[in-house]
Amino acid sequence: MNLPFFIAKRITLNSKRTFSKLIVRIAILGIMLGLAVMILAVAIVKGFKSEIREKVRGFSGDIQIVKYDLNASFENSPFSIRPSTLKSIKNYSEIAYAQPFATKPGIINTNNEVEGVVLKGVDKSYNWTYFKNILVAGKIIDFSDTIQSQRQILISKYIAGRLKLKVGDDFLMYFVQEPLRKRKFIISGIFDLGVEEVDKTYVIGDLSLIQRLNNWLPNEVGGFELRVKDFNQLDTTANKVYENLDLNLKSLTVKEYYPTIFEWLSLLDVNTQVILALMLAVAVINMISALLIMILERTNMIGILKALGSDNWSIRKIFLYNAAYLIGLGLLFGNILGIGLGLFQSYTHFFSLDQASYYMTFVPVELELTDIILLNAGTLSICIFVLLIPSLLVTRILPVKAISFK
Repeated sequence: MNLPFFIAKRITLNSKRTFSKLIVRIAILGIMLGLAVMILAVAIVKGFKSEIREKVRGFSGDIQIVKYDLNASFENSPFSIRPSTLKSIKNYSEIAYAQPFATKPGIINTNNEVEGVVLKGVDKSYNWTYFKNILVAGKIIDFSDTIQSQRQILISKYIAGRLKLKVGDDFLMYFVQEPLRKRKFIISGIFDLGVEEVDKTYVIGDLSLIQRLNNWLPNEVGGFELRVKDFNQLDTTANKVYENLDLNLKSLTVKEYYPTIFEWLSLLDVNTQVILALMLAVAVINMISALLIMILERTNMIGILKALGSDNWSIRKIFLYNAAYLIGLGLLFGNILGIGLGLFQSYTHFFSLDQASYYMTFVPVELELTDIILLNAGTLSICIFVLLIPSLLVTRILPVKAISFK
């Protein structure tokens, strides 16, 4: 029979000491709130990073191949890639797809308003999966008619609001070149990416129109967007792509293309680490206080057990078992609260955000079983380990004085 465990169970479940009960409940509450906050902090940060990362990936791809030159403008330098090089890149197991694009600055003139934008041209091979999810009105460009597709355009909700435009409206766009050219476009759809840098700048049109405006050859493009299957392997895949490019080409990752956004996301990890450390410290301090009070309230019992021949470690185990039980209750309630709030937000989007500041309209939550298990295991392990120190108080209690202690 495990005597320390038996005694710990008795004093835990059948204790009638009101003061220690209050302290124990406060300790359980501290662990519950601490774990709930840690679960939500990790889930929200992961949700933020995932949502924003998918937004920029959905628009720009993971890796861009462009011409190797000093051009830093919004208008790409044209190049043609060797078919063998493109085929080998597409055959990489890490690459999901590759699609051509080109960009060209223009000026929209409509409703007595003028707006500078960048036309991003794509072709019929473009993967519209993500864009279909962010379309708020209309439809994507239809490339079945090559003539009509050059007149269709997608604009952002931000630009549509500024210029008072809707699906089906038309407008003129001027392209500053020699000679000056203008084209009439019909709005086929309106998208809302939620990333200010993109929504204020880009509209989506037909790649072949940019090729005609710039007098490019049919096989010349402004660049290629590559999508990787595993974003965690982005840097490794980017290096592999770069090593196999022609000398006149270079590759950029989405992290290099949007450095400000990804630097901001990396700062969120630091915030999460601070929150985890603070919440863990609160839980540990609460449990240390509770354990010390329980030991002091059981001084008589400790003295009797020592007089009967129990060693210090056996008595310490009684209180460590007791503490583990209380920590377990705190973890249980903390999981219920943290996971419950996370699922509630995930399904209802009850807590909203300012999209202009946070790139989205709601607080994103991404709960992962691995994170929850690690947080529970880490909290339990650290609390029990730290409690070994205050449990040493048992060794300082003398049987003669403890038995007469009132």
